[in-house]
Amino acid sequence: GKELVAQAIHRNSQRRAEALVMVNLGGISQSLFESEMFGHVKGAYTGATADRKGRFELADKGSIFLDEIGDLDLSCQVKLVGELSMPMQTRLLRVLQDGEFVRVGGTKTCRTDVRVIAATNADLWAKVREHTFREDLLYRINLITLRLPPLRERRDDIPLLVKHFSENFTRQEGIRMPEITADAMGFLSRLPYPGNIRELKNLVERTILVSGSTRLDACDFSRQYNPGNATAMAGMQTMQPASLEDMEREAIADALRRFRGNISKVAAELGVTRQTLYRKLEKYGIDR
Repeated sequence: GKELVAQAIHRNSQRRAEALVMVNLGGISQSLFESEMFGHVKGAYTGATADRKGRFELADKGSIFLDEIGDLDLSCQVKLVGELSMPMQTRLLRVLQDGEFVRVGGTKTCRTDVRVIAATNADLWAKVREHTFREDLLYRINLITLRLPPLRERRDDIPLLVKHFSENFTRQEGIRMPEITADAMGFLSRLPYPGNIRELKNLVERTILVSGSTRLDACDFSRQYNPGNATAMAGMQTMQPASLEDMEREAIADALRRFRGNISKVAAELGVTRQTLYRKLEKYGIDR
């Protein structure tokens, strides 16, 4: 997900010896924003019993990851027609432009030197047109854009992720890792995943825990999969449950396309013998 990409950017930069500070902007209220981001001095308000560094000060010489930046100032109020009060965006813009801020209750100007990584699921250009996101702030953060494809657009990652989640979960719970069959992997590879990697992780862990079996097939995962929760995203419709034969047919056809009809590679990918694969091709009438 986004946090892993932010960590990778920081870890491979010249700032890697310094801190990477993670901030979920969607979870910070307007009343706490300044104190959380810029810190406060002792006595700034009731309960401020000591000086406290804010997130930008903690990230000095390192990186700061501003997650859900599109949710900033969602509670802003209309002042005039077409004009919105967005104080948090204004204060954030100031520190990004000048690298300067003042702690709440203080008078001393502090400086910070940080790499800023921002992430959002929102269409910020649309929010600019709706006057809910400052255009100058968008230009300030929009230096280099990385699009992270959803899980449904990188299905080749699914077998690796299933193995990773299974190993981690069984080791954590102290239970035996089950065998996950080829038809189960085919089923998992065809789901729409509106919840992306978290949805896949939860499905794998729930199935292992509930089934208690040493061998998991597509039926085990389909029992734990609730398509009613697979809300459509970006115009996708909720997927209707398909039969196991339909899913197997699709898994074989998909593997044939990816490996350009190479029977040996397809059989290895699906975990079956060449003879079994030939029988499946004949059964489903699939032309290699």
